[in-house]
Amino acid sequence: MTEEERWGGELWAAADLLTPMAIRVAATLRLADHIAAGQRTVEALAAETGADQDALGRLMGHLVAADVLSREEDGAYGLTAMGERLRDDHPDGVRRWIDLDGAIGRADLCFVQLLHTVRTGEPAYPRQFGRGYWEELSDDPGLGASFDALMGSRLAADAEAVAAAYPWASLGHVVDVGGGNGSLLIAILRAHEDLRGTVLDLDGPAARAREAIASAGLEHRAEAQAGSFFDPLPAGAGGYLLSGVLHDWDDDEAVRILRRCAEAASATGKVLVMEHIEDAYTASNTEGDLRMLCYVRGRERTREQLDEMARSVGLQIHSVKPAGSHSLIELLPLP
Repeated sequence: MTEEERWGGELWAAADLLTPMAIRVAATLRLADHIAAGQRTVEALAAETGADQDALGRLMGHLVAADVLSREEDGAYGLTAMGERLRDDHPDGVRRWIDLDGAIGRADLCFVQLLHTVRTGEPAYPRQFGRGYWEELSDDPGLGASFDALMGSRLAADAEAVAAAYPWASLGHVVDVGGGNGSLLIAILRAHEDLRGTVLDLDGPAARAREAIASAGLEHRAEAQAGSFFDPLPAGAGGYLLSGVLHDWDDDEAVRILRRCAEAASATGKVLVMEHIEDAYTASNTEGDLRMLCYVRGRERTREQLDEMARSVGLQIHSVKPAGSHSLIELLPLP
């Protein structure tokens, strides 16, 4: 029977919650890694993961039907091509993003409150978990570290393109505002030997950035400072970088962040924003936009929307350059 012939057809398949959750549970339990390591029976996998044997067997039965796992005549399980992508060492790195114990996989559970968000305009995350996303990341070191690692890995994929997209060395000193664990700044510094850099973020991320800078052997050119981008920033640097920051906030808060950067940059510095600024309703853009709405009431913005915010704090878009999957937008003071 084809998918179209099943009850509900493509609509039911698109709206189904069960199979996506089964895959996310498999990712969280790291079933693919355990199977690849030779634990191929339900008994062995239940013992390895601490799961209920009967429940795990039924989950894996559905994953076979969903073509994530295969099952041999002797009852041993294997990985299909899709199942291989659940391995932690797969180049795509998807497992960590859908791990229900991680910062993004857990956050995705708030989508069950999407109706509340659409009716009220309020973020779904506090409705689901009782407090805001940033509050949880701040209070839970494990979630905070997971968030930094995931954001760092995403930016690392574009790091070479970002480093080549702009004459960073001409800035002399760049402050990576909200720079997390320092992954992007480290990549830029490695490509531009005459550049100095500072990561500015909250205590937890700043501490992790400090460790990463030391491990990279860049302590002579880089540092990490604890602070908030809602407070005055260290003044006098040649550039202030906001990488994947503005889309995390609603318009009022995003303008506050831009204003702090504009104040610190003054008349001679530059503000650089790295974001997705697609105008079309592409699947990737609309998915990201709904994620930001549900997590934190942020949003993906068009070039025109970003320029309007920039002008409200005395800046304007001077150039937009491709930087991997992102765009690098240079903001200069209004004449």
